Amino acid sequence: MTGANAPDGLLSQRLKHASNALQGERVTIGALADAHGPAAAGSALVLVAAACLLPVPGVGTVLGVGLAVMVWRLWRCPPGGASLPASVAAFAMPRPMAQRVLNGLSRLYRGAERLSRHRLRALAPSHGLGGGLAALGGLMAAIIVLPLPLGNLLPAVALVCLGLGMVFRDGLAVLLAMATGALALAYGVALVLGAWHAGAVWWPRLWG
Repeated sequence: MTGANAPDGLLSQRLKHASNALQGERVTIGALADAHGPAAAGSALVLVAAACLLPVPGVGTVLGVGLAVMVWRLWRCPPGGASLPASVAAFAMPRPMAQRVLNGLSRLYRGAERLSRHRLRALAPSHGLGGGLAALGGLMAAIIVLPLPLGNLLPAVALVCLGLGMVFRDGLAVLLAMATGALALAYGVALVLGAWHAGAVWWPRLWG
């Protein structure tokens, strides 16, 4: 099934065809967004969050800040919230990597098209984000920006789930985003506390 906020046709098929049609040595996030068809808030969020998982230097900083801007727009001005910030749209990657992104998203949407349902729709807005979900999205974006080991993984997955919930109006996906976000926060706090404890132990020894 397709979601109420999904572009015409199955996204999985659209993205698979778009991957095969990519040209040029480098491809921007903006071009990948165009491959989704008509702008949709959820699919834009999924795209940028998934791109945060790429092994590219600086991807967390640039796209994490961009995600924070997107979340703010989805909270304050939902009709225009799906538009990508200029810095995000201009972020470029080699064509093979861009193809991997589109192929991965194609597989993701293929699974979501089979499993997603219109359920718990009060939890899954199609265009904007309420205060609670906006806070979750902003917090996940902030964690992505932080230089934590493997710190992008859980918050990016949480934002992907949130975006899928918006695309398919599936509140269960939003609940999964909340649960993953809680794990991401716990992981980040544990790393910070661990680093603080290690510093408290080793600093006196280095200068004692």
